[in-house]
Order: sequence, then C-alpha cells, then structure tokens
Amino acid sequence: MFAGIFVYTLVWMALAIVGILLLYRVSDAPAFAPGLDVSVSILSWVPWVVTACKWGWIGFAACLAGQFVALQIFCILHTFFSGCRGPKIRKALDRIVGPMRNHLGLWITIPALPVFLAIRAAELFVYPLLVWTLNFPRYKQREWVNVSRQKFEGLVGHDLVWCLYCDWMTGVYSLGAELLRNVESFWCPIRFYENKKCENCRIDFPDLKEWVSADGSMKDVSALLLKKYPPKSRKPRSWFGHPGRKRK
Repeated sequence: MFAGIFVYTLVWMALAIVGILLLYRVSDAPAFAPGLDVSVSILSWVPWVVTACKWGWIGFAACLAGQFVALQIFCILHTFFSGCRGPKIRKALDRIVGPMRNHLGLWITIPALPVFLAIRAAELFVYPLLVWTLNFPRYKQREWVNVSRQKFEGLVGHDLVWCLYCDWMTGVYSLGAELLRNVESFWCPIRFYENKKCENCRIDFPDLKEWVSADGSMKDVSALLLKKYPPKSRKPRSWFGHPGRKRK
C-alpha cells in the first residue's frame, strides 16, 4: 500500500508541476493570488487530505515521502536543464554552516507550512467577514501574496524552490500583519505594560505610539476610539497609520 500511494503522489506532483509551469508560460495567474493559492494547495495540502482520508496515517506518510522525492527530482532536473552552472545560494551557505546543517535547517522549516496555510485561510475566509460586519479596509491580496523570484537570473533548482517558499511565506506573513493591525487598533488600542514588548511590537504595529498609555484610563480609550472611528463616518475602519487615513 505504501509503495502504491508513494508512486501515486509522485505522478500527482509531476502532473501538477508540469501543469503549473505550462500555465505560467501563457499567464502569470499561478504567481499571484488567488491562482497562487490554488497552486500551493495542489502541491501541498490537497494530496495530504486525499491520501489521509482514503488510507489514514499510512497514506499521509507515503504522501509526504512522495512529495519529498518529487521535490528532489525537480531540483535536480531543473538545475540540469537550466544549464546554469554559476554560483549558488546553497553552495555559499554550505561553506558558511556546512551542507548537513544547511539542509537540516531548511527541512526544519517545513512544519511551519501548515501554520502559514492556516494564516492564509484566515486571510481568505475570516478577515472578509470583518470587512462586511465592521467596514474594515479591503485589500488587493494579490499585491501581497505572490511570487516573483523565479524571474531572478541564475536562481534554479534547489535555490529556486526554497526562495519561492520564502517568497510566498513572506507575503502571507506581511498581509497577516497588516490585517492584524486593523484588529488590534480597533479592539484594544492600549499599550503594553512591558516597555520592551512595546519596543519590539512597534515594527509591526507602528501606530502603537498613538495607543493609550498603560497607565491611562478607560475614558482615554473610549475617547481615542471615538476620535479615530467617528460613529457616523463611512470611511473604512483602518489602523491609525493606514495610508487611507492620509488621503483627503
């Protein structure tokens, strides 16, 4: 059973990769959300769900093994057919930390994939409900969730796969942080008691300086909310430093 599911996964991944590459030749849809969401789904969680539902944990394990091998085969073939024999990120990092630690470190990041998939699902299906119920600002998610490093000259095989992984994760994270800024500023614009936490969070929450001081009062919080979100205003209820607030 394991071997059969393993082969099934290899075939699935091969067809999916070839299909995505062929589509990308005529359209950039696979590189931008929502097309990118479909591509990532086909290559990651869809096979997990299908094999796990049909064959249980054995199916899931065989699927992971098949995906792993398919990834290695793609890296080898893409590098070979690209004809690129110049410097590589992998080789540079191998010299810095050693091949074993470099590759181990990469594979340690794989368990983060389901976490980012969950974040992406929240961006697609949860945040729009806040737009509908609270008039939070809308976003062109394709401006955040996309991949473009495949256009970088000399980035092939192993380097390409992992750079695209980072490319996708960074976009998902950045969009998630932007959406969370709206949530935090709207529901609880109060600074943290720990100054170090305020300092650390200021990068992702730049309007933190406008939140009510930790030693303030609920009257201050209420006044700030009414100032930033006038009850009769029809403007989107965005975080305090959102670009939309700067437009006249």
